[in-house]
Amino acid sequence: MANEKHRNWELDGDQLYLTIGGQSFYPSANEIYECVIEREQVFSDVQPGAPTNLDALSFSKYPVELYLTVDYRPAESGTGLFCSVSASRGKDVTAMGGFRARKTDHVVMEGKWYPFVPGATGELLEILDEADIGETGEISFRQYMHLKRVAKENSLVRDKTAGHVVHPGITTNPGKEALQLFEGALYPYQEDGWKWLSFICHQELGGILADEMGLGKTVQIITVLANPDRDSVVPSLIVAPSTLLENWRREIVRFAPTLGTCVHQGANRTGLPTTLRNNDVVITSYDTIARDGALFDMIDWKIVVLDEAQAIKNPETRRAAAAKRLNRSVSIAVTGTPVENRLRDLWSIVDFVLPGYLGDEGEFEKAFGDGIDGGAAAEPYVSPIMLRRRVMEVAQDLPERIDVPQVLVLEENEVAEYERVRQETLEEYGKAASLVSLTRLRMFCTHPWLLAEKCPESGDPKSYGKFRRLVELLEEIFDNGEKVLVFTSYNRMSDLIIEETRKCFGVFAESIDGRTPVPDRQDVIDRFSAVNGAALLSLNPRAAGTGLNITAANHVIHYTLEWNPAVEDQASARAYRRGQEK
Repeated sequence: MANEKHRNWELDGDQLYLTIGGQSFYPSANEIYECVIEREQVFSDVQPGAPTNLDALSFSKYPVELYLTVDYRPAESGTGLFCSVSASRGKDVTAMGGFRARKTDHVVMEGKWYPFVPGATGELLEILDEADIGETGEISFRQYMHLKRVAKENSLVRDKTAGHVVHPGITTNPGKEALQLFEGALYPYQEDGWKWLSFICHQELGGILADEMGLGKTVQIITVLANPDRDSVVPSLIVAPSTLLENWRREIVRFAPTLGTCVHQGANRTGLPTTLRNNDVVITSYDTIARDGALFDMIDWKIVVLDEAQAIKNPETRRAAAAKRLNRSVSIAVTGTPVENRLRDLWSIVDFVLPGYLGDEGEFEKAFGDGIDGGAAAEPYVSPIMLRRRVMEVAQDLPERIDVPQVLVLEENEVAEYERVRQETLEEYGKAASLVSLTRLRMFCTHPWLLAEKCPESGDPKSYGKFRRLVELLEEIFDNGEKVLVFTSYNRMSDLIIEETRKCFGVFAESIDGRTPVPDRQDVIDRFSAVNGAALLSLNPRAAGTGLNITAANHVIHYTLEWNPAVEDQASARAYRRGQEK
């Protein structure tokens, strides 16, 4: 009879259960431990000790680890994202499908019984509940992003997707009918971008469209805003630098003319939220959302797009705070330079796209720091919500861009004057002279006349070697009947370039800088583009170095070099972008 009492134990896959009086039940790991290992009389009809009918089964005193694994297996349909629960003891691992339906808190692995770590089952179920995951298996992108965030802080979740570029949106196809309100043709990579953005919107998450400059980020956004399912995208808000508002309006009229569009800017802006709600798309500036924050906060926006999103790289600014306060279902940041100066730039943008995903600012800086290694460590967390393609990777039909660095040596008299300015600054400002010296010497290298109170009425500006070389380049460009953009950050230099261009060559020459009213800037570009033959635009990179499309020019000269090379790259992309044929 004693032997019979040892034979009540049975195996159900990897779970141990008891049969008593014809009835089956699944004891807890603690009950099994006490009965089999501690040899205590736990069950009245079951003899303590190891079961004799499962001779090959051994029992461990030590629990196994329990964890949730997230993995990515690209597929033609679905997300390709999966989660599963596994138990691990050393090198032995067993996957447990149907975790919620599991009846026990133990597992049999490789012929040995192990209890789970106490409380692990409840903690995993709590994680699944918070991610709104019913049963393990294929999961949504939103659920994946939640688990990815948990994996940073909780060792019970293991993320195995770091080696993959997880963009499930590109593997899904919204269908051509979703483009019926869009009037235009998309390049293949733009169509991929539209699919990805549509997927992000469908998941009601957020994303960063970080394509390199010139690849048509604006058009990809418009394809999403033109979704015929108007309830999913109306009302939407586009926030951009004031210089780009008219450009956005024109592009929407061009590619999606049926959309009701309103530019909320300047003296004509409304004070009524209903006026804004009556439009499909509202276009406004960063300064305006900070100024009219109370008005914008009264509206539940379906999609908020931040163009040139590096504008919120400093989280302490009013514009960043105003943008992050907006009520929205979907957040899209558009920027070719998600990191300009510090890794914190990226954190601030992600904090708009998915608030809290990377923790607060202090937690982010503690985890990742601000170096190359920190960027590499942050990349796996950011890549699923960022789509970035480079021109050389996807736009082979663009003509080759030729970069020609031009090294110029100061002439002997210029060297002497340069040294005089440097010494004079040091004597005047002492220890505080470093920044002042850099600024004054930068102005000198742009043109010595900039340091004078006013440009001399007599004298030839071409007596300075750098300016003389500029005129030589312009002569070659104009002889071929072509157009050029010249970038300088000094208004007086811009005036000098325009004056000399008109005098020496008699061609169209205009400027766009901080003195040019925002509504007039697109008109300047239109007149420049309409010129049949040689023409010049002198541009300040801060006022006209982002967003504008000036493909009528096929030459770009950076007359005054910028401290940040990314600013120069953005400026060059005003001409080297879709539509450029030369």
